[in-house]
Parts: sequence; C-alpha cells; structure tokens
Amino acid sequence: MTLAWYGHLKLKGYSVASKWGVFTIIVLSWGMAFFEYCFQVPANKFGYIGNGGPFSLVQLKIIQEVLSLLIFTIFILFSFKNESFTTNHLISFLFLIGAVYFAFRK
Repeated sequence: MTLAWYGHLKLKGYSVASKWGVFTIIVLSWGMAFFEYCFQVPANKFGYIGNGGPFSLVQLKIIQEVLSLLIFTIFILFSFKNESFTTNHLISFLFLIGAVYFAFRK
C-alpha cells in the first residue's frame, strides 16, 4: 500500500508521469494495491482466532499497522532523500513497540 499511496509522489519528476492526471494515478494505485490485498485478506482470514488462527482482531490490526509504518519509513528514507528520520520518529516507534507488547500481553 505504501508504494500505491505514496509512490506517485516520486514519479512527479519523470517526464512521462508528470502528464498523468489524478484518475490515472488512482487506477494505477488501485492496481498495485490489489496485489497486497491478495495477501492481506487471506492472512487475516487464516490468522483470525475465530477461523482457527492464533490472533484476535486487535492483534491482527496492530501487526498490520506496525508493519505498514515500518515499511513506510524504509520507503521514504530510500526514495525521498529530502525526508529525515528524527528523534520524534524514534520515540514514536518505541511507543509502537509498547503497543505491540500490550496488545499481545496475556
């Protein structure tokens, strides 16, 4: 989803993509996101405790959000050189680790 939602911001500098309208970007993004959904939906289905998996709905959502933010951070640091990783971001990640801890605590 990160590439689908934010990748077009990087494409702005390329001559071909600079002429694309918002509708083209939306269709392209939906096409890219489709493949992630092909993995995410079955992962939730088989991972949910109500279907025999080991995780509650809250735990599945916490896993998804933490992975999404981790991938997003890696993506922007490699793709957008004008963005920086600050102390505030590090502290935010520490709080996310705390969220994971408390979500999975028995």
